Amino acid sequence: MSLKPRQVDFVSTWSSLLETVKGVITCGRIPRAVWNDRFSDVYALCVACPEPLGDKLYKETRSFLEHHVKTLHKAVIENGEENLLAIYHRHWEEYSKGSGYLNQLYGYLNSTFIKKQKYTDADLNYGGFNSELCDQMLEIGELALDTWKKYMIEPLKDHLVSIILQEIRNDRFGGTVNQTVLHGVINSFVDVEEYKKKTPLQLYEDMFENKFLQETGDYYRQEAAKLKDECSCSEYMEKVIMKLDNENFRSRKFLNPSSYNKVTYECQQRMVADHLQFLHGECREMVQSEKRKDLSNMFKLLKPIHGGLGVLIEEVESHIRTVGLEAVKNLKGDNVPAQFVENMLEVHGKYTEMIKSVFQNDQQFVGALDKACAAAINYRPNPKQTCRSPELLARYCDNLLKKSSKGSSEAEMDDKLSSCITVFKYLDDKDVFQRHYSRNLAKRLIHGQSASMDAEEIMINKLKQACGYEFTNKLHRMFQDVTVSSGLSESFNVHMKEIGIELGLNFTIMVLQAGAWPIGQSNLPTFAIPQELERSVSLFEAFYNKKYNGRKLTWMHNFCSAELRMNYLKRPYAVTMGNFQMAVLLMFNNEEKYTVNDIVRHTQLPAKELKKQAQSLVDAKLLLYQSEGELQDNSELTLNMNYTNKRLKFKINAVIQKDTQQEMEHTRSAVDEDRKMYLQAAIVRTMKARKILKHNLLIQEVISQAKSRFFPNVSMIKKCIEALIDKQYIERTQNSDEYSYVA
Repeated sequence: MSLKPRQVDFVSTWSSLLETVKGVITCGRIPRAVWNDRFSDVYALCVACPEPLGDKLYKETRSFLEHHVKTLHKAVIENGEENLLAIYHRHWEEYSKGSGYLNQLYGYLNSTFIKKQKYTDADLNYGGFNSELCDQMLEIGELALDTWKKYMIEPLKDHLVSIILQEIRNDRFGGTVNQTVLHGVINSFVDVEEYKKKTPLQLYEDMFENKFLQETGDYYRQEAAKLKDECSCSEYMEKVIMKLDNENFRSRKFLNPSSYNKVTYECQQRMVADHLQFLHGECREMVQSEKRKDLSNMFKLLKPIHGGLGVLIEEVESHIRTVGLEAVKNLKGDNVPAQFVENMLEVHGKYTEMIKSVFQNDQQFVGALDKACAAAINYRPNPKQTCRSPELLARYCDNLLKKSSKGSSEAEMDDKLSSCITVFKYLDDKDVFQRHYSRNLAKRLIHGQSASMDAEEIMINKLKQACGYEFTNKLHRMFQDVTVSSGLSESFNVHMKEIGIELGLNFTIMVLQAGAWPIGQSNLPTFAIPQELERSVSLFEAFYNKKYNGRKLTWMHNFCSAELRMNYLKRPYAVTMGNFQMAVLLMFNNEEKYTVNDIVRHTQLPAKELKKQAQSLVDAKLLLYQSEGELQDNSELTLNMNYTNKRLKFKINAVIQKDTQQEMEHTRSAVDEDRKMYLQAAIVRTMKARKILKHNLLIQEVISQAKSRFFPNVSMIKKCIEALIDKQYIERTQNSDEYSYVA
């Protein structure tokens, strides 16, 4: 076949082509040879000479399609309303498929004649044209669809929509509906305009969807009012959820996907949003009774509604706060720290699980849980008093990490430490916890009371993850000192052997950095070292000063302990005790009786401290005191020569280990001083970066920086600002509420 343009007889060619077009549009059987010849005919007409006949071919094809659709329209009407949808659907299925084949047959006409005259996407997007208003030529497939819309859908739209809505109503009431037909008819409103770039759904929305949504809204408005009158809130929610699920399923059976969310929204508005007051009124009782199923249903219904969850979240937060406060208030007994932590963990665990299972771990409810737990944990019976929670948590950790008869596996210990961190994260005054924890850790390390050094390090690492390296810096240095001290003791013992000196006792020391350990060096009691220790102490001082020139050692005998062997009894007992207690007992190597005054002169301990130490030995029955009541200056103490004990090795607790009110006050004052330094550093850091800053903005910035460690008092921040002005770090500008940084 030649592709050169030639003269073509339009009438005879169109006559042959028309027969094939009729067969194609009705999905008839077309032989392959005929199909190929018709392609050639379309090509020949488009390139005919002396003038192409593409325009004439387009007009004749349009006339045929219009006549064909009008004929189909007449056939649909003649079959009556009962069969309207079925007949329409059958003809549409045939016509839509045939129009696709027809578009292929006219491929050359589409590409060479029609597309050249059509507006491009750029014209439509940026040229100010409206694709629906432009009187432009359509490709043959598009023309077929447009013809169907004009001559089939437009005349029938009222009948079609009315019947469709009636069929959907029948489906809602459990009637039998031909799903395939209904779905096909509804989607024909979309398919017939799918070629439109900007508004492919306009016909579907204007003609059907808007009316359907309005009728759906009216139906569910009536249903909601009826259910509200007949049912309790619990039953109402269950039935609404069931109806929502049914309507969503119905949407997917019949409608275009673009309508799914719109239908759901309309149903939610009519059955939930319109009755928010009714639902919100039941929230409190459901939350307080912890009706999980009802709360789950309430959450499902309220979550999609704008502002719907607010009341439920508030009630959940209030309830958890109330339960949390009941769990931590008025704790009594010997083990208050354990009660506090375990009760709070029980509350937290219970409601964490509830939020996960009932509220699907929604972040708003997680936030409500956090606020409620924080309020309970940081509760103060009196706003002027300090919160006890940091101290209780620190004491709980201390009991957990101390050696005890009840051992825990590594996994159990790790779980308990993680639980401690859960409570720790809610503390406002994390710096107070850090102070108490460091004091307790120091005692555990000094007295060798840690159950596991690995567990100690795990806890510190968890604290570091929660608050950063700065928070645990001193704790790490304490561990470092313990390690270094162990090596130092070994070096000293090796040195003594090298120079041939025999100490006559096992001598182990710990050298602690003053800045890292929370041990006050002021008000240390005077103490005369027993003769038995003097030589070892002086030799170590000489060894240390030679090794580290310029360092000063301060001996803290109140933290030291010793093991004495008691050879004067029938059985050889080994007793571990504090240095002060040891000094008292060593005096009885020379005499069996001493008065309290004699011991004070010999040990040079203050009388008050000496009486405490001597009383602990009397309580342990190593010393005897004949009179009743407290020890006096002239009280006479006698060595108990008939002492017996079931164990050959035991320990007498050092008196100094017990926390005193003075130590607690010292801890609180140290926290206040640390806070002042931290706030001053934050102010200087901020002003150095900003140079000039308003008073309120500076306050806000400092609070923002400090809240990870503690919630600062605004009055304390103001005092720190005044202190920095006095120190000439910052100064006031001409504006009274503005500061500038002094470089």
